[in-house]
Amino acid sequence: MLMFIKVLALYIGTVIGAGFASGQEVLQFFISYGVDGIYGVIVVTICFAYLGMIIMYLATKFKSGSYQELLPYLIGPMYKIMDYLSLIMLLGGLGIMLAGSGAVLNQYLGVPNYIGIFAAVIITITVIFGGVERVLSANLILVPIKLVVVCLITILVISNQATMVPTQVVPAAKPLVASNWFWASILYVSYNMIVPLAALSSVGRLITPKIGVLAGLTGGIILGVITGLITIAGLSFYPEIAKYPVPMLYMAEAVAPVLRTVFALLIWMAILTTAIANAHGFASRIAPNDGKKYKLTGAGVCIAILPLTTLDFAQLVQKLYPMFGYAGLILLVSLVIMPIIRLIKK
Repeated sequence: MLMFIKVLALYIGTVIGAGFASGQEVLQFFISYGVDGIYGVIVVTICFAYLGMIIMYLATKFKSGSYQELLPYLIGPMYKIMDYLSLIMLLGGLGIMLAGSGAVLNQYLGVPNYIGIFAAVIITITVIFGGVERVLSANLILVPIKLVVVCLITILVISNQATMVPTQVVPAAKPLVASNWFWASILYVSYNMIVPLAALSSVGRLITPKIGVLAGLTGGIILGVITGLITIAGLSFYPEIAKYPVPMLYMAEAVAPVLRTVFALLIWMAILTTAIANAHGFASRIAPNDGKKYKLTGAGVCIAILPLTTLDFAQLVQKLYPMFGYAGLILLVSLVIMPIIRLIKK
């Protein structure tokens, strides 16, 4: 049971990062499309549940220690290209997480960006130095906090509205990430599968298929529900929240201003889980045996990516995430189709 919870927390923690916990990516991929964004949430929920199961099934089947062991099965000869793309996306994702850690504390606590960033780097490196077990344990602690914070803010917002789902929300004149809600939801799933694949595949040798598949299914459903809550809550404040780099904190202050500092700190802590997952995914790919090389790689990448954190957080989410989504389409299609093809061939 404990391992199920750890894997479940790892999956959720890899997806709910700076962009998610801050509300910025939900704003751009769902809320900006108005009420139609809710349809996108439904698509995403189904995909997260299915893909979570597939990744964990394959990870446990191959007893994998890194995603590199699954890519040849999924993509065939093209796996090396996807391998390099995945490494780049893990690096970019880590940079976005660290930038988000600075933006959160700066927006609502007035703390200089670099303090939040360096604190996140130190904690991430500390966790990485403890190996895979510490990564799992960190998620076991931080993910429940993250879920409670996000649920509390969104439920408070929704309960303060006259209707459950606002129906008069006007979509953005120019969609931020894609031409329509369906394509935005596909891109959202596409880029969000890179880090889970990297993180979840590293524990394939530690768990049974039953635990893995159940954790993947449950995690996907929870992710969909949380995305839906943020979308519904955000629609109540749209387009006003589009002006803020951390929309969740804007909503939190609107419904419970006395808790602003608490929410800011908790969301900052929540961001750490994906920063850790990105660093872990990158390090486990370079050094899958969880030894000295793994630790040095994890620490090194956290330091090397710091220049990216000087860029604007909201712009990083808007520009890099869709790019990651397009790059991840190969992986997404492979995860959906290849297991079915293999099953038919049997």
